[in-house]
Amino acid sequence: MAAKPRTESLRDAAANALSEPDADTIAPPVPAPGPEVIASAAYIKGRDKVEVPLSELGAHLGKRDSLLWVGLKDPTPETLALAAGQLGLAPQVIEELQAPHRRPKILDFGSEVLVVAITVEVAGDRPAFGETQLLIGDDFLLTVRRGATANHHEVRSRLEKLPAQLARGADFVASELLDLLIDRYVAAARQFEAGVEAVEQKLMLRGLNNAEIRKLYRLRRDLLRTHTLVAPLAEICRRLSRVEMHPIDAQSRPYYGEVADRVLRVDELFNSLREALAFAFEAGLMIGQAQQTDTTRRLAAWAAILAVPTAIAGVYGMNFKVMPELEWTFGYPVVMAVMFGICGALYRGFRKAGWL
Repeated sequence: MAAKPRTESLRDAAANALSEPDADTIAPPVPAPGPEVIASAAYIKGRDKVEVPLSELGAHLGKRDSLLWVGLKDPTPETLALAAGQLGLAPQVIEELQAPHRRPKILDFGSEVLVVAITVEVAGDRPAFGETQLLIGDDFLLTVRRGATANHHEVRSRLEKLPAQLARGADFVASELLDLLIDRYVAAARQFEAGVEAVEQKLMLRGLNNAEIRKLYRLRRDLLRTHTLVAPLAEICRRLSRVEMHPIDAQSRPYYGEVADRVLRVDELFNSLREALAFAFEAGLMIGQAQQTDTTRRLAAWAAILAVPTAIAGVYGMNFKVMPELEWTFGYPVVMAVMFGICGALYRGFRKAGWL
């Protein structure tokens, strides 16, 4: 059976990859079993930490120099309704907290601001997406995490050791949490980068087979999906840094501007990786076309060389009665010498031209 041309294999592999589910259609990961309430505490002047049950959140609102910080992970509607009721949230706020979100967004409810960010974690060679909601109030911060999203223990532990920063309020803590999300975007980008480098190395060393081409396509689509989820967060943070909102203090706005700059930088990294994969695929096509052209040239050269003895042998195989060369003593060696001479000249010419 004749081998498929390499360029055709590349296109077939690409078509197969397009028919496979990508990150946009992958079912969200099933949350691991664990407590819905990750943390619920009140901080007085950033120092005195008091653990607060959800049923008693309302008693700690409105206290001077107090910050109530509640963290939930995959909460049930009942748990979320309990926390929202204690915090005195309006029905439209509760509705947004309970609804799934596919894109980053910001909603200003007057007394509260809701920021929704999409998280990215790379498991193996595929990304998993989650959701983090930050509800910023005057004296409370409610975080709700769903899907593939790491915890916020790092930020909470660090700020508990820095009471002066924790005492700045919910708006400052929210900016620190967003900054942590960007750190995780960077970590995901580094994992993507390792995958891109592996593809490039294989391409340069031995080319790509169909399975690797499908992987390349999936990786490129995953990067595009990640870009569409990360990029809007820059505009959201820019808005928080420039637009006056009730829970956002003027002293905290510059921090959101810094987060916006970091989002833009990491988004540029995702774009550059996607462009590198596009170049790798185009290079694979060009290499395949060059190999196919080289094979065609070799076949054409050998066909031309073999045509000479075929033609001469065909003439003498016609069995004409009057062929003086048949009776000539030197007929056979002369004919053989002519065939070898012409074939040798053609071989030398094709060799010089680079066809052989």
